[in-house]
Amino acid sequence: MKRTLSVAFFCLCFFSCEKDILEKKPIIGATEENFYKTADDAVSAVNGAYAALQFELTPAGHFRWFWGDIFSDDSTTGGSGPNDQPDLQAMENFQGLTDTEYLEAEWAADYEGIYRANIVLERVPAIEMDTDLKNRVLGEAKFIRAWFFYNLVTLFGDVPLVDRVLAPSEYNLPRTPAAEVWALIEQDLTEAIADLWPRSQYGVEELGRITKGAAQGLLLKAYMYQSRFAEAESVANDIIASGEYQLVADYSQIFTEAGENNEESIFEIQYMNASGGNWGRNNANEGTFSNVFQRARGQFEGFGFNLPTQDFVDEFFKEGFEDPRLNATVFRVGDFMGDRGQFTKEATGYPHEYYPKKYFNNKSEEAPFGDPNPNGGTNDRVIRYADVLLMHAEAAFHTGNEAEARNSLNLVRKRVNLEAITRSGQPLLESIYHERRVELGLEGHRYFDLIRTGRAPAVLGPLGFKEGVNEVLPIPESQILATNGAITQNPGY
Repeated sequence: MKRTLSVAFFCLCFFSCEKDILEKKPIIGATEENFYKTADDAVSAVNGAYAALQFELTPAGHFRWFWGDIFSDDSTTGGSGPNDQPDLQAMENFQGLTDTEYLEAEWAADYEGIYRANIVLERVPAIEMDTDLKNRVLGEAKFIRAWFFYNLVTLFGDVPLVDRVLAPSEYNLPRTPAAEVWALIEQDLTEAIADLWPRSQYGVEELGRITKGAAQGLLLKAYMYQSRFAEAESVANDIIASGEYQLVADYSQIFTEAGENNEESIFEIQYMNASGGNWGRNNANEGTFSNVFQRARGQFEGFGFNLPTQDFVDEFFKEGFEDPRLNATVFRVGDFMGDRGQFTKEATGYPHEYYPKKYFNNKSEEAPFGDPNPNGGTNDRVIRYADVLLMHAEAAFHTGNEAEARNSLNLVRKRVNLEAITRSGQPLLESIYHERRVELGLEGHRYFDLIRTGRAPAVLGPLGFKEGVNEVLPIPESQILATNGAITQNPGY
């Protein structure tokens, strides 16, 4: 499937361009006029939209773990020191930079993905092809559009609502209220759920495509972010009742190469280590940069970013013993970092006590040719079944179904042989919050969990978080300038 989604990246970019100013007709080859004619064209077009999911450096980094982990209390920037990515370190301390390339890259990548999805949604309906396949393609495009708008609205709040391919006269769109953005996300996902295929309907060669369960999972996240708990509980119940997913027996295997696209995976962004990607054509890369960015420096040949905090590690001891998931999440001094050797401070060249483990890759897993750094093969596990169970637990708690909340919570705990939770009321909710932090640690969730549950001021306040300001990030200054002020800045920046 990693190879399947790679086709037509260039083709989609070329075919969706405006006609050449001279409007010359090529002797051979595809053009905008003769593409979007067949079922193969439809699949190629949506594959091009999938490619946008892989963007990480466009050209600056905008990894999910930048926002979800480094902006939280789970990790710090790391790197080689204070002068390594200083803008990111300033943002980590909520210093409100508005002209940083990180925000510009995130904004541009999200709208590029939306543009590609809009192309599919406008062009594919006219193609004569199998109805089920057409609906699947359109459902995938609706999910992709919803995913990128989900990123935008959770990061920036009010954003321009681009629900079609824009004419040049429409480029200076103002921001749309977040409520209307959420409404489009919900509409896209609801329609996608009706048309997408369940995971079990795909052949092995297409494992990794967006499924009905993925759309349900993202809709669940959208409802949770808006504290619409009754609707969230209903969607979570549908995912659980589908029987399409189950917890992997061994937690430590989830983030291994063999654990990709396993029975717990609901939405997973695909990466491969053999696409020949490079540092100069980042939008065309099919390998992840997360592996090299998060690996330790020194003999481990990484960049040393996303360093776990002591507070995060302490969370794994909060119940009076060491939670077994810590060993699958964090490297500690003395651990062997796969086939790269034993972790000592001398071997890394830095005094750090901890390094992230979930995106670690062995030397033997590196790209078989070319530069291994832009060709990491580790998939991004965006939505896992454990995440769904814990969202179900939280939603059920808020609707008064504490028995159901405990049941879903304890299913996650049972996987790692932890004692069942029997408490009620606020202590039960705190147990769910704790479980999310240790179960999903360093997977890009923590900052957003703190924001949506209203705990950010208390937890992140000592790190510089300002209530009423830092619930969203600043709008990139470049976008305000490019639209002659049609796009305005968030309050407090």
